[in-house]
Amino acid sequence: MSHAPGPVARRPCALPVTGAGQAAAGSYCRARTSPLWRHLLWAMAAAWGRTAWQGCGRNYRAALCTELKRPLVIEEVAPRPVQPHEVRVNVHFCGINFADILACRGQYQERHQIPFTPGMEFSGMVLETGTDVSMVKEGDRVIGLPALGGMAEECIIDHKNLWQIPEKVSLREAAALPVSYGTAIFALEHRACTQPGETVLVTAAAGATGLAVIDVATNVLQAKVIAAAGSDEKCQLAMQRGAQSSVNYSRGSLKEAVGKLVGSGGVNVVIDMVGGDIFLEALRSLVHEGRIVVVGFAGGTIASVPANLLLLKNITAMGLYWGRYRHQNFPIFSRSLSSALQYCQEGRIQPHIGEVFKLEEVNDAFLHVTQRKSTGKVLLSLK
Repeated sequence: MSHAPGPVARRPCALPVTGAGQAAAGSYCRARTSPLWRHLLWAMAAAWGRTAWQGCGRNYRAALCTELKRPLVIEEVAPRPVQPHEVRVNVHFCGINFADILACRGQYQERHQIPFTPGMEFSGMVLETGTDVSMVKEGDRVIGLPALGGMAEECIIDHKNLWQIPEKVSLREAAALPVSYGTAIFALEHRACTQPGETVLVTAAAGATGLAVIDVATNVLQAKVIAAAGSDEKCQLAMQRGAQSSVNYSRGSLKEAVGKLVGSGGVNVVIDMVGGDIFLEALRSLVHEGRIVVVGFAGGTIASVPANLLLLKNITAMGLYWGRYRHQNFPIFSRSLSSALQYCQEGRIQPHIGEVFKLEEVNDAFLHVTQRKSTGKVLLSLK
C-alpha cells in the first residue's frame, strides 16, 4: 500500500538524525524545537557517529486538501523515515486526473482522511530505499502509482508501485503514461481484444485517455480509429494524432455520422468515456459481435444498457475500472504499465501533453480540467 505525506508532519524539522538517533528523536523531528533541544539532538547524533539521515531536516512542498470542495493549499512538509519496503522519490512531474479532483470534492469512490495530498501518478528519481528494497536504487528514474501523495516534491511509496523508466523516455513523457496509457492498453488489448484492421470508435477523443486510445490503436494494434469529440478543434487534434476520421457530436447524431463513415455495418470496438446519450448512440453504432468498453462518464450521466440490443446484434458491453486490477490481478496490471513504457521506448507511441502547470498553480490546473479546456495530459511540474 502506498503512503502519502503525513499530515502531522507540517512543521519545520529541527535536525537531521539517523540510525538510533532517528528512533529516539523521531517524535521531535516533526515539531518546532527550542535551541536547547536542537543542541541536544546534535550532540546525540555526534555521539552515535552516524551519517545524518538525508530526509529529515529538509522540508519539501506539497499540495494539501485541508477542506473538501475548497482550493488546495501549498505547505511545507517535514519528511518521515522510509519503512523497509518503501522508497523515497524526488518527484519531477505529477499527472492530473479527474479522479484527483473528485477526491478533493469527496466524490471519489475511495474517501481520504483530511488533510491529504492528492496525486496518483508521477515521475521522478529515487532518493532513498528501505532495507528490503532491491528492485530500484538511489538515482534510478521511475514512475510511481501511489494512492495519494504525488502532488509534492517528495513522495514515499511502496516499492511494488514503482516501474523503472527506460533510457529513451523522458521524465516528462513518463509522467503522462501510467493512467492514460495503462487504461488505453487495457481497454483495447485486454477487454476489447482489438484486432488489426478493426475499426475503433473513441469518445472524448481529445482527452488524455482518448488520445492514448488513438495512439495505441493506430500505432500499436494497426486498427482504424474514428475520433468523436465535442468541438471542431478537438476533432482536428485527434486527426493530427492519428485518427483516420472524426465526428463532432455536438453537431448532431453520433450514430448517423458514424454510419456515413462506415456504412450500415458499424464499428467493431467502442471505447466510451462520456456516458449518457453518447454511450447509447455509440452502442447502436456497433457491428454484429461488436464490443463496447465503458471507461468513464465525463458527460455526468450514467446510461442504462438496453439489453435487447445486446441480444439482437450479439454485442458485448463491458466495463473497465483499471485501478482495481492492481488488487485483483497485479501481474496483468503491471504488464499494462510495462507495455506503455516499452512502446514509448521503441517510439511506437508518443504521449500528447497539453499543458504543464507549476505546483503553485495546482488550483488553476484543476479548473483547466473541470472547465473542459484541457486536451491530452495535464501535468504539474514540481521542479
